[in-house]
Parts: sequence; C-alpha cells; structure tokens
Amino acid sequence: MEIDHLFLRARRDAPEADALRAFGLSEGSGNRHPGQGTANRRFFFDNAFLELLWIEDEDEIRSEATAPTRLAERLQADGADVSPFGVCFRPSSAQDAAPFPTWQYAPGYLPAGMTIGFGRDVPLTEPMWCFFAHGTPPAAAPVERRQPLRHAAGLAALTAVAITVPGTGVRSAPAVAAQDSGRVAIAPGDAHLMTLTFDDGRAGGRHDFRPGLPLVIHY
Repeated sequence: MEIDHLFLRARRDAPEADALRAFGLSEGSGNRHPGQGTANRRFFFDNAFLELLWIEDEDEIRSEATAPTRLAERLQADGADVSPFGVCFRPSSAQDAAPFPTWQYAPGYLPAGMTIGFGRDVPLTEPMWCFFAHGTPPAAAPVERRQPLRHAAGLAALTAVAITVPGTGVRSAPAVAAQDSGRVAIAPGDAHLMTLTFDDGRAGGRHDFRPGLPLVIHY
C-alpha cells in the first residue's frame, strides 16, 4: 500500500491554509462532504494530497451514519488525548488489500458501491487510519480533473511521513501495519506532530508551521 492522502484538523474554513500558501504551495479545490458534515481545503502533489479538515455541519457529523468514524471527536478536540491527524492509504497494485482490520464506511458523497475502510479499534490518541481501494495518485488524474501540482516552493513528491504520538502505549493493529509498511514512521513524543519529507529532502530546506499547524516540512 502507499499513502493516498493525509489530513490535519483545522478551524472552520481552515485559515491555517494561508500559511501553506505563503510558504509557496498552490492550493487545489476544496470539498464539502454532504451527509458527513465536514469540509476541507487541499494541496496536491504528484503522489498524494494534504487536506485541512473541519466540521461544517454538527448534525451531519453526529448522524447515525457518520458517528462511527469518530470524526466529531477528532475534529472538535484539542490536546494530547486526541490526534489531529488522519492517514489514508491506497493500493500499490490492483491486488493490494488493507493489511489491517477495517470496517467499511459508505458516505453519501462517494459513488454507489464505493467505500472507505476505516481501521478498527484505533484509539483517538493515534491518527485515524484508513484504506481507500479506489485511490489514485493526483498526477494520474484525467486532465479535466487534474489539480495544481506545481508549487513555488518546489515540492513535487511526498517521500516520507513521520508522526509523533504522545505517550508510549501499545499501538493499534492499523498503526503497527502502517509502520511495518515503511510508509509511516511513528515515534513517541511530547506533542502531536506530523513531519513530511518531499523529494527526499534534496533541497535541504525545512519549514516549521507551528504553532498554527502541528506540521514540519522537509524538502
């Protein structure tokens, strides 16, 4: 499997995205997720995208269909007890299946029959882990649906993800599978932090978006 996209919790309308734009990232289109109660602002790269996610509709996010995702808890909380991150994988090949136990979520905004596999028994202290069997790299999108992939900051491909999780407790099966895949490194620390490396860090650059976002980018 490989990383399809990542999300970070944001305030309503994601004013935090302005710091990403100021850094030199080109913003793509955002989404409203009808029935799920969330909305986003997104930044696309050759092989993955970054999503700033917030609660748009309190009733929808607490509906019977959406409540099992625990997105309401993740997106409202602020502190060490709840991770502000989500990591969604896709298959590396047509034969790939999720290497961790999942339950199938069928939100109304996806085409009929399409689901997202949510990792089972994941504590809120960890990132949300999911698997989207229909995910494709942004660079492979049809021309008419292709998002902006060129950035003034020079970033092209996501090559490493490291996530710091407070505490030293036993990790969930999805977290162990994510780390064993080599796609995500997980380490204990004092605070939640996502560190992304683009293009193997060849330019030798680093940008720290804290305190606005728990995000560091190497490029």
